[in-house]
Amino acid sequence: MTSNFASNIQAKAQEVTKEDYEKARVLLSDAARSGAYLYPFKGIIYFMTHRSLWKPFSSRILPTLGLTAGVFASMFFFTYLPQLAILVFVNGPLAVFTTILLILNESSTIINVISRNFLLQDALLDTFDGTLLTRNDAGIVSEGRQLKSGSDPIARLGKIIKSPFSKFTPKALVRYVMYLPLNFIPVVGTVIFIFLQGRSRGSSVHGRYFQLKGWSSSQQQDWLERHTGPYTTFGLVATLLEMIPIASMFFAFTNTVGAALWAADIEQRNTQMTQGTAPNLRESAKKAE
Repeated sequence: MTSNFASNIQAKAQEVTKEDYEKARVLLSDAARSGAYLYPFKGIIYFMTHRSLWKPFSSRILPTLGLTAGVFASMFFFTYLPQLAILVFVNGPLAVFTTILLILNESSTIINVISRNFLLQDALLDTFDGTLLTRNDAGIVSEGRQLKSGSDPIARLGKIIKSPFSKFTPKALVRYVMYLPLNFIPVVGTVIFIFLQGRSRGSSVHGRYFQLKGWSSSQQQDWLERHTGPYTTFGLVATLLEMIPIASMFFAFTNTVGAALWAADIEQRNTQMTQGTAPNLRESAKKAE
């Protein structure tokens, strides 16, 4: 009887492992085919080669750099040794590096919460909408704000009709705190923690795009669930870039540009994600209502 019970447990474990492996394989396959992980890098190149998109960035650079330097310096000065003292018991000598990764992630989160809610919200919104204009997507941008005539994409942006990106929610903060204990698992825990942060980040990168499309919460959730892999890989790359000290603000803007380029490709059906799953996003949105 005991042997039968053990055999059943082993069979179930193998079944679950096989299912999880298959899900992971499908997610990775979707992510690879979509090329979503490349858009943060495309955003860097596009931003650097389009001076017309620099105005929102330059208008916020001094206060945000001051915030970034202050947060990173304070976190390393006040929290490095206490956190190292805790992590050394579970990570051993590697705690020197895992503590640095943890503080970089914590600092990045603090900077994102403060800057996106108080310093960068309007600038990132203008950057996203301006990037769509450079890709000749004035039609969808006009769903969320008034547009002026002219060739400069930022200068064309008028009064906002639809409210901008959603702010950092208490639920997101609670989720972040819940995931923090993962860092007590040597090496792997820190990797999982960053991965989960990337997944959460990925689910929000197209908040403005969904808003311009007029999608309901259920429509957004359905789209994100069908494309979990691409959004997770985009969010992971974006998170890692924004963890880089001092340069995090720059990457916040380039990631926004990358997200807008991705949205433009989806809108123009120039991405693997729209082949077979949503051949016409406007029709899909209407059918889901």
